[in-house]
Amino acid sequence: FRSVAPPPSLNLPEHLALTPEQRTRWAALETPFLEALSTNWEGIRHHREALVRHIFAATPDRAAIDAEQTAIAHLQDEQQQLVIAQLLAERAVLNDQQRTQLLQLLLGRYAQEATEEELLHRK
Repeated sequence: FRSVAPPPSLNLPEHLALTPEQRTRWAALETPFLEALSTNWEGIRHHREALVRHIFAATPDRAAIDAEQTAIAHLQDEQQQLVIAQLLAERAVLNDQQRTQLLQLLLGRYAQEATEEELLHRK
């Protein structure tokens, strides 16, 4: 699962035409989610860096590589749970039309995603 944050230029409350009450509820959900997501991504970045360093060490240590991979997988699972909880909370704020708009936006975004590693190796 990837972060579901929209591109920086897209203001979701505006795009979804949230009412003032919905905007208040949305903002209350968004701040703790973004903080938790940021902390999670920092952990993933730290372990990815360590993983790559272990892989390219003079003598790779398979146990250290496996430990970093396990730590990354754990953080990614936590991230997925954060995203699911956030989407369920956001869903409860939205009306049917807004849910459909957000669904279409997310599905379109997921269809276009590639990992940085994939992009690096395609060039």
